Amino acid sequence: MLRQTTAHALLSASVVTCAMLVAPAQESVGVGRCGPGETVTHKEQGDGGHEQLQSRNPRCQLHSADVLELTFPFTPEFKQTVTVQPDGYISLRGVDSILVQGQTLPQVSDSLRRAYGKILHEPVVDVELKDFQKPYFIVGGEVGHPGKHDLRGETTTTEAVAIAGRLKDSAKYSKLLLFHRAPDGWIQARKLNMKEMLKHANLDEDAYLQPGDFLYLSKNSRPKFSRFIPTSSLGMDTNPALQ
Repeated sequence: MLRQTTAHALLSASVVTCAMLVAPAQESVGVGRCGPGETVTHKEQGDGGHEQLQSRNPRCQLHSADVLELTFPFTPEFKQTVTVQPDGYISLRGVDSILVQGQTLPQVSDSLRRAYGKILHEPVVDVELKDFQKPYFIVGGEVGHPGKHDLRGETTTTEAVAIAGRLKDSAKYSKLLLFHRAPDGWIQARKLNMKEMLKHANLDEDAYLQPGDFLYLSKNSRPKFSRFIPTSSLGMDTNPALQ
């Protein structure tokens, strides 16, 4: 009896060990501003050293000034093109306005079916995003070309700094600030040490940008001196005898 119990315990431990070796890691997805690419994830260190899952190139969320084309295959008289108003609503033909800001296209389709279900029997609505604000990021501080830049595909913070042009001599590489506007209206701030990432060739902390993110590269409090100084700036008088 003891021998059977021991064998059973060893077999159970082997099964658990094999399951741990082959079990795939679970990842989550999120939603964000309209941008290119599919929804994928990457891990970053959160508070307390625990790994958090963060979405990258999330699915499209509607914002003001986005333009939608609504097509009704079985009731074409309701076909219309609408623009998301500054308050997040769209005005619809034959029914009340609905709030769509922050919704994805599938969510908008569901909202439209519910709205038109009051006057149509099982309405079918196709929604197409005709125009939207192109995804962008902003870089400020000690870079060659501060301002707004197009966000094309997956872009990290170090890549964004490179896109913004040559770093100024006064740039503080160890203090790169990343600001991200959260859906609840709060601003998330994160400090990145680009100097350490490049020094050790370790880009694990190189965060991926999301549309609308703002990067700021601080100014070094200690001035850097150039290796070569123009002679005109030395203020020396020229010896006429040498002319």
